[in-house]
Amino acid sequence: MSVINDPVGDMLTRLRNASRARHDKVVIPHSKLKVEIIRVLKDEGYIGEYTIHERQPQNEISVQLKYGQDRSSAITGIKRVSKPGLRRYVPVRDIPRVLGGLGIAVLSTSKGVLSDSEARKQNIGGEILCTVY
Repeated sequence: MSVINDPVGDMLTRLRNASRARHDKVVIPHSKLKVEIIRVLKDEGYIGEYTIHERQPQNEISVQLKYGQDRSSAITGIKRVSKPGLRRYVPVRDIPRVLGGLGIAVLSTSKGVLSDSEARKQNIGGEILCTVY
């Protein structure tokens, strides 16, 4: 087992690689933050169902990936914005529009993990974790 310094970056890489390789599902080590990010991705329609499996030493999340009719992935791009070495915090007016509103930004706010549109609606900024389109 190797030590991962950026667990969220690792999760995004697993999602990106699995969707490019046309896998049906991907298994990710569990953490509360990752579950929240996955919940936002599911609410926004980028992934299918997800389940949490109780395992030792660490629980796992298995995520069903979503594809269109022509087996094109629902996730065309997924990018880490705020990294452990360089955090990106934005006030509500500076939340970026991903691909002119076609994609979403996932933010960690004082009200939990939200999509960019939800954060704008609640008028709160936060840390931009990643962008998905």
